Amino acid sequence: MAERKKTISADSKNPLQTIINLWPYMWPEGRMDLRMRVVWASVYLLISKFVLLLVPYFFKWSIDALNGKLDMQGILPTFMIGAIALVIATNITRLLQLGLNQLRDSLFASVGQYAVRQLAFRTFVHMHQLSLRFHLERKTGGLSRIIERGTKGIETIVRFTILNTIPTFIEFLLTAIIFWRGYGFSYLAITAATVWLYIWFTVRASDWRISIRRSMNDSDTEANTKAIDSLLNFETVKYFGNEEMEARRFDQSMERYEKAATDVWTSLGWLNFGQGVIFGLGTTVMMVLSAYAVLNGKQTVGDFVFVNSLLLQLSVPLNFIGFVYREIRQGLTDIEAMFDLLEVEPEVKDAPDAVDLDISRGAIAFNDVHFAYDPARPILKGISFEVPAGKTVAVVGPSGAGKSTLSRLLYRFYDVQEGAITIDGQDVRKVTQKSLRTAIGMVPQDTVLFNDTIAYNIRYGRPGADEAAVMAAADAAQISHFIRILPEGFDTKVGERGLKLSGGEKQRVAIARTILKAPPVLILDEATSALDTTTEREIQAALDVVSKNRTTLVIAHRLSTVIGADEIIVLKSGEIAERGTHAELLARNGLYASMWDRQREATQAEEHLKQVRENDELGVVNRLAPAT
Repeated sequence: MAERKKTISADSKNPLQTIINLWPYMWPEGRMDLRMRVVWASVYLLISKFVLLLVPYFFKWSIDALNGKLDMQGILPTFMIGAIALVIATNITRLLQLGLNQLRDSLFASVGQYAVRQLAFRTFVHMHQLSLRFHLERKTGGLSRIIERGTKGIETIVRFTILNTIPTFIEFLLTAIIFWRGYGFSYLAITAATVWLYIWFTVRASDWRISIRRSMNDSDTEANTKAIDSLLNFETVKYFGNEEMEARRFDQSMERYEKAATDVWTSLGWLNFGQGVIFGLGTTVMMVLSAYAVLNGKQTVGDFVFVNSLLLQLSVPLNFIGFVYREIRQGLTDIEAMFDLLEVEPEVKDAPDAVDLDISRGAIAFNDVHFAYDPARPILKGISFEVPAGKTVAVVGPSGAGKSTLSRLLYRFYDVQEGAITIDGQDVRKVTQKSLRTAIGMVPQDTVLFNDTIAYNIRYGRPGADEAAVMAAADAAQISHFIRILPEGFDTKVGERGLKLSGGEKQRVAIARTILKAPPVLILDEATSALDTTTEREIQAALDVVSKNRTTLVIAHRLSTVIGADEIIVLKSGEIAERGTHAELLARNGLYASMWDRQREATQAEEHLKQVRENDELGVVNRLAPAT
C-alpha cells in the first residue's frame, strides 16, 4: 500500500481508547444520513429516560389519591387529580417510553450494521494485502472464526457505547438528585454506595471472566480450524482410513471448549448472584428507612411505593450496566485477534513513489538476485539471466533448487534481499503491485478453482469479458468440446477447489483464463508435472498456443516440455549450474543430460507398463469372447 491507513489498537486494559478508535465507525465520515440517525436515536433515548422517571411519580400520586392523601393543587389540572386518571397516565407513560426505545433501536440499526460491514470489508481487504508468507503460516479455519467473532464484537461495542452507556449514567444522576432533594442525604448516600459497590463488583468479576472467555475462544478457534482442515482434505482422510483419528482430534478440541464454556456459564451465575446480593442489601436498607418514615408520619404510603418503584427502575440500568460492561469487555476480547490482524504489516508494499509498470516489450531480467525465506538457509545465490521479449526461457533443476521461488519473486509475493528483477528495465519493487500482476499471467502446477461455474472461473482472468470472449478462450485452451457435452455446459459447477474436474480439465480451465487475461508476460510454473504423459502432451499443445509471441518463463520438472525453449537454465542449490539450448546441454553431458536420461528411462518404463496392461486387457477380452 502506498499509504497505510490508520490502524485500530485493541487494548483490553484500556477499553476507552479502543472505543475512541472506533468512533469513526460510529460517526461515519461522508454519511450525513447515518450521523443524523445517531443524533435522533440519542435524542429519543434521552427523552425516554426523562419519561421513564415520570412513572414512579404517577404511581406515587395514584397511591396517595387512593388514600386521600394527594395534594396536587397548583401542579396538575383538577381533572387529572383522580386516581383512575393517574393510573391511566402511569401506563401511558410506560407505553410512550417503550415506543421511544423501539424508535431509537430502529434508527440505529443501520448505523451498527454499517460499522460491521466497513470493518469486515477492511479486514477482508487487509488479508489480501498481506504476504504469501503470512497465509502459508496461518490456517484458514482459524482466520475465518476470528473475523466472524470480531465483526460480532464490533456490533456489540458500537451499539452499547452509543446508545446505552452515557444515557444510563445520566439516569443514575437524575435518580440520585431525586432522592437527595425529595428524601434527604441519607437516601443519596445509600444509593451512591449501592451503585458504586455494584459497579466495582461487576468490573472485578467481569475482568476475571475475560480470561475464561479467551480460553473458550481459543478452544473454539482450534476446533474450527481442525474441522475445516480435515474437510478440505477429505480425500486424504479416506485414503488412509483415518476418520477415527480425525474425529478424536476434533473431539479433544471440543472437550477443551466444553470445559471452558462450562466455566463461562458458572462464573456468570456467581456474577449474577453477587449483583443480586449487593442490590438487595441496598434496597432493603432504603425500604426500611422509608417504612419507618411512613410509620412516623413523615412519608405517605405513596412515598414508600415511590421509593420502591424508583429502586426497581434503577435496578434495570444497574443490571444493564453490568451487562454492557461484560458485553463490551467480551466484545473487546473477541476483536483482539481481529485487530491484531489489522496491525500486521504487509511484508511487500508499494514504494511511496511507485508508478504503474510501462510494458513496451516485456523483457525480463534477473540481476544478481539473492533470496532466502530463512536467513539461515539461502535459496537463491546470485542468479542472473534474461528472458528476451517474446522468447521462452525455461528453468529446470532438482527439487529445492529454487525454481518456483523465481516466479514468486517476479510476482512480488516476496522481495529480493539483494540484486534486482526488472521488466523492460523497470525494477519490479518500484512499480505498483497491481500493474505488475496485471501484466503477468500464471498457469500453476496446482490449479485451485473457485466453487462456482466453469464460465466464472474462466472469466476470472478478465471479469468484464463477454460470453464470446470466454468461449474463444475455451476454444484456444482445447476445453470447449468437453464443456459443451456437459449437461449444464459453461454453467457447470466445478465444486470445492475444482474437485469435480480432473487434473487435466482444471489445467485447461487455468489456461483458458490466462488466455482471456492476455498478459504480455507469462509464467508456467510446473504446469504439467502432476499430469500423466498423454494428458501432458495435450496440455503442452495448449500451452504452446498461449506462450506464442509472449515473454515466457517456464518452471519445469519434466524436461520433455522445455525442448523447444530458446534457452534452458539449470539450477542447482540456488545457483546456475548450466545454461543453453536443449541440444547444447545434451552435448555437454552434464547435469541436464543426466536428468534427461533418467526422465527418458522413466517415461519409457511408464509407456511399456501401459502397453503391457493394454495387451493383458485385450487378452482377457479375447478369452471371454464366444467361439464362432
